[in-house]
Amino acid sequence: MNIQETEHGIRFEVRVLPRASKNEVIGEVEGAVKIKLTAAPLEGEANQALISFLAKISGVARKNVTIIKGETSRHKLVEITGIDKTEFLKRTGLPG
Repeated sequence: MNIQETEHGIRFEVRVLPRASKNEVIGEVEGAVKIKLTAAPLEGEANQALISFLAKISGVARKNVTIIKGETSRHKLVEITGIDKTEFLKRTGLPG
């Protein structure tokens, strides 16, 4: 999994699978975190669901989660401020 530490937090790629039965991290694909979301990819609903889900599992405020690139794609680049890579992996249970 390719999680880069930045000056204020972490940055990593996400592969989103919308319209799933529940919100969950299902693993890694080509270095990206693969996440299922219940929201549909209409009018930014999946993006907002992704932000909320990542904030919840990482224990940070929604304002600390930003989609840097890929707002209209299933492949996204996400930044989370206020957390480091070690703490993120610990809170989410993802492999390092």
